[in-house]
Amino acid sequence: MVMAKAVDFGGFEELTLPHAGDLFRAARAMLGNTADAEDVVQELYLQAWKSYDRFTPGTNYKAWLFGILFNVVRHYRRKWFKFKAAEKSDEILEHVLVYQSSVPEDLRDEEVLAALRAIPPNYSEVVLLSDVYEFSYREIQEALGIPAGTVMSRLSRGRKLLRTQLAGVAVACGIRCAAQFA
Repeated sequence: MVMAKAVDFGGFEELTLPHAGDLFRAARAMLGNTADAEDVVQELYLQAWKSYDRFTPGTNYKAWLFGILFNVVRHYRRKWFKFKAAEKSDEILEHVLVYQSSVPEDLRDEEVLAALRAIPPNYSEVVLLSDVYEFSYREIQEALGIPAGTVMSRLSRGRKLLRTQLAGVAVACGIRCAAQFA
């Protein structure tokens, strides 16, 4: 006979709610849509509740929640792309392919978030956790379930991709790239 581990769900709310804002902001940054972020965070809470018995007390609860968040976002994206591929139409393609020549006066959050969404998710996740939420390499490693070397590699490559994405915006704002100084 297998004995089930007794789980005290009484602390779930106290541990989880303080991170709601960070989780929502991270989801919105990754998905670019408030409604999708709300759906993902709601699913995150459901998954966290279901797997609360697997959380190891004494470890980083926030990193554990972010690990669940990234898994939920990956699942959401797979589901979303599956449906988007089935409903492509000329109208959607025209909307996506319209050229917009807007040169911004100042660097805005929207441009940074758009650049973050433009880089592959495996890089943007690490950049987001490290540079926005100030997670340590170990916390990122635990949250994403990847080796520390992979965290460092993805962070370096992600930052480089982000710099490339933002180069045009930086030039428009009067910021010169390092290559221009040589």
